[in-house]
Amino acid sequence: MKPLQGKVAIVTGASSPVGIGAAVARRLAASGAKLLLVADDSPEAVAKECAGLLGDAGGVVPLMVDLGDADAVLAMVAEAEKRFGRIDLLVNNAAIRLNRNFGDFTAAEFDKAVAVNLRAPFLASQAVLPSMRRQGGGRIVHVASQLGSVAYQTRTIYGMTKAALIHLAKSMALELARENIQVNTVSPGPIATQPLLDRARDQPEESARRMDYVPMGRFGRPEEIGEVVHWLLTTDASFLTGQDLIVDGGYTIH
Repeated sequence: MKPLQGKVAIVTGASSPVGIGAAVARRLAASGAKLLLVADDSPEAVAKECAGLLGDAGGVVPLMVDLGDADAVLAMVAEAEKRFGRIDLLVNNAAIRLNRNFGDFTAAEFDKAVAVNLRAPFLASQAVLPSMRRQGGGRIVHVASQLGSVAYQTRTIYGMTKAALIHLAKSMALELARENIQVNTVSPGPIATQPLLDRARDQPEESARRMDYVPMGRFGRPEEIGEVVHWLLTTDASFLTGQDLIVDGGYTIH
């Protein structure tokens, strides 16, 4: 039997085919999970991703959700229960990345980033608890960032929200451990997703400078993050909770 056979997972931020959410979805589908794939920007892209996964999973459902809308986040979880009858796994991956010098951010940008990067995972995590409790447990993974642990110019709001997400996971893990609900974060370093590839094309000097921070001398691949998330959702190491796994090619060991 595949390790996630009969399990249901929600994965947010799954619209880009060259992205972490899609890589996570593909890995979970290969392990037999049923999936609710959530995106907020490209119905065509997420539908195409779902079509590619139908052969691997017992059920894959696309859902367009404005994760900045609190009511829509709660409706997302209700839709997963309606479609599949249960929720075992939640991967909060969706995020807004804003590149601005400090002093140039607007209040609207701040509010939107906090809503998507922090409030949405908070609300989704609370909303899945009844289902997980009925089943005797579950697992939640927040996709944070190495920039939640170290600073980088022009990434103030992004790093701030990711640092808060790491703390959220620790607080959740502390309160939910006795209910067999494991909560952890994965913090990727520079990963060759579409935005990074676009910046590498448009700003090669900055891209080279960022790569110099990585001892391995390369950017990570979305599939490598998908593998780590899959491990957290399937591992028999059930004593592991409240931890932040930094997957950054050594970026933060300088």
